[in-house]
Amino acid sequence: MSEIVIEYDRMVQDALLGVVKNILSDASKQGLPGDHHFYIAFDTTHEEVSIPPYLRERYPEEMTIVLQNQFWNLTIQQDYFEVDLSFNQKRETLHIPFAALTGFLDPSVEFGLHFQHNPGDADFMDDDFSDAHPDSTSDTPPSGAQEEAAKDDSTKVVTLDAFRKKK
Repeated sequence: MSEIVIEYDRMVQDALLGVVKNILSDASKQGLPGDHHFYIAFDTTHEEVSIPPYLRERYPEEMTIVLQNQFWNLTIQQDYFEVDLSFNQKRETLHIPFAALTGFLDPSVEFGLHFQHNPGDADFMDDDFSDAHPDSTSDTPPSGAQEEAAKDDSTKVVTLDAFRKKK
């Protein structure tokens, strides 16, 4: 007799991706309120990610973008989002499927999410935003306050590890 297992990890990941989708959808319609800004990390090896070749070469595995002052045409679809960002004074369109996201951080309110790509991989939380390489949406690097917020250990990151059975 086969055992039916509820896929809690997948269900929670889908729900958390829905949170990010709603946040980005609101931002696309109303802009960013107050001091809110987003660091969005994604897997550049995901087959549906579309970024310019020079960015893929520079970030062969993971890239972090910042949506703050200069971003354009943020478009949200069911499975992906697109946004225009400036890199070296050149405007580029990035196509990022939600399935490729590895993290989301809003340092203005110390809220962060990490996403798992390999179900059952208990080490998915080993990566930290402080190890990411944020790219500014303008031609200037993020301010010291933004970098400190991204590295702040008190940032609330939702993880599933605390609730998992250890094998």
